[in-house]
Amino acid sequence: MEQYHNLVRHVLENGEDVSDRTGVGTRSVFGYQMRFNLQEGFPAVTTKKLAWKAVVGELLWFLEGSTDERRLAELTFGKDKTEITEKKTIWTDNADNQGKSLGYTNNDFKKELGKIYGWQWRNFGSTRWIRDTFDFGEDQIKWLLKEMKENPDSRRLILSAWNPNQLELMALPPCHTLVQFRIYNGKLSCQLYQRSADIGLGIPFNIASYSLLTHIFARELDLDVGDFVHTIGDAHIYNDHIDSLKVMLEREHYPLPKLKIDKNFNLISGLGDGFPLNTRDFFVLDGYQSHDTIKMNMAV
Repeated sequence: MEQYHNLVRHVLENGEDVSDRTGVGTRSVFGYQMRFNLQEGFPAVTTKKLAWKAVVGELLWFLEGSTDERRLAELTFGKDKTEITEKKTIWTDNADNQGKSLGYTNNDFKKELGKIYGWQWRNFGSTRWIRDTFDFGEDQIKWLLKEMKENPDSRRLILSAWNPNQLELMALPPCHTLVQFRIYNGKLSCQLYQRSADIGLGIPFNIASYSLLTHIFARELDLDVGDFVHTIGDAHIYNDHIDSLKVMLEREHYPLPKLKIDKNFNLISGLGDGFPLNTRDFFVLDGYQSHDTIKMNMAV
């Protein structure tokens, strides 16, 4: 994960100090790209602890098409929402602030976020607001899997979360806006375009999430994995993260782990009926070793 450290150094040394929506302030650069060979190991940051279960839970949540933060809590913690009313996820603050201000349901058992990632991935273009009625919009995940099987040489394997007609209905407009997949010689590669990237908290999470998605799709298609390419628009470090990231840069890297996916994981079943609560346990980073967690505040 030296690529990630290089990004941090580049922004610290070359970034512009600018104001931002949250009021915290950032040091930012516009335009940056990293490449990870997934054959060499899973790109999990080792110089601070990766919240792996949160990564898995969020990706499963997106794939289900859910926009309820309490469903994310179920998938992240592996327990029914009635048992985890006090547990928070990475989307809780957005639900309790932006989601609530939009007038969406917000209580102990349902915290609606609007037409965010999951809705766009599974129901793009729909004007209907009924969960699981994916036939009214384009199910991009099912389309992608079908297209990759039938047209593996295609340059049109695109997954989009950016829907300008529905931005005002989202608690948070998508930061990771567009994904392109490409198949070369039996290997599946993925390139993410991220319009806005929180380097301290978000980037390690995003790298792991879309690398995991690439592995899941490759497994379903009986392909090997290739590269994960991460292209960033506004790459920024929040001012209150600078000292923490300088501490991280002083730490030595550990070897990258290997991803193991349990044979009982069933993507197609999950796309239709939802994933069982224990699904997060089907994904293991074998040999993952990391330094301690570095606490950083999330700007909302």
